[in-house]
Amino acid sequence: MNGTERKNIQSGKRVTIVLKQDQSTGSLTEGIVRDILTSSPKHPHGIKVRLMSGEVGRVKEVF
Repeated sequence: MNGTERKNIQSGKRVTIVLKQDQSTGSLTEGIVRDILTSSPKHPHGIKVRLMSGEVGRVKEVF
């Protein structure tokens, strides 16, 4: 699933995100969702989440 729709993402799901500092390289970080930070139902660049590790980024893929 892709990460542009909020309905696809729940706390506890495994996802890959792109961190702000990695946007230019496209490097992905994998982790478990702790909080969903985007309130709108869709976002073209991905829903912003905080992982259990504390890292914040936009979801690229949901597993």
